Amino acid sequence: MIHVDIMDGHFVPNLTMGPPVTQSLRKATRLKLDHHLMIEDPDTYAPVFIKAGADCVSVHYEACRNLNRTLNMIRDEGAKAGVVINPHSTVALLDDVLDIVDYVLVMSVNPGFGGQEFIPRSLLKVRQLDRARRERGLNFAIEIDGGITAENIGEVARSGVNWVVAGSSVFGETDPGAGYRNLQRKAEESLMVKV
Repeated sequence: MIHVDIMDGHFVPNLTMGPPVTQSLRKATRLKLDHHLMIEDPDTYAPVFIKAGADCVSVHYEACRNLNRTLNMIRDEGAKAGVVINPHSTVALLDDVLDIVDYVLVMSVNPGFGGQEFIPRSLLKVRQLDRARRERGLNFAIEIDGGITAENIGEVARSGVNWVVAGSSVFGETDPGAGYRNLQRKAEESLMVKV
């Protein structure tokens, strides 16, 4: 899966790509395109990115006036619907939408810029989501984004996360493929049962 950060320069201070880049990515790969909308108006732009080729679209709890409606709209447009929470937002805020989301993205840094340090308290949120998922018999995936390194990937993997977003620890390496394989190996090793 390719995680694509979309930023509008308003919801977060950074500005990134638009739908034409998504269209180009869609032509270049069959991998799923996971679009993280860090924007003020997800209701207007989610359908545009889906039409351009996004398979999964996540929106910030903090940016949505009618979160339930937004998530249902994303699904109606043909994409997987995800909700994102910033480091200062609690998991309890998502109680009423956990039964309709396909995934929850926990930000483990403040959104907007790569290369930030991991916020350890994020794993508490992951564990709370994993517990809610099991207790309520729900099937959403848990994704985490921000500050993932070879040093913390093991603990992240053990916390209940299904999808890990890694930027700097992969693309900051001389050989990004080796960086990816190192993270994958460390995550898999951390999940092995030791006898």
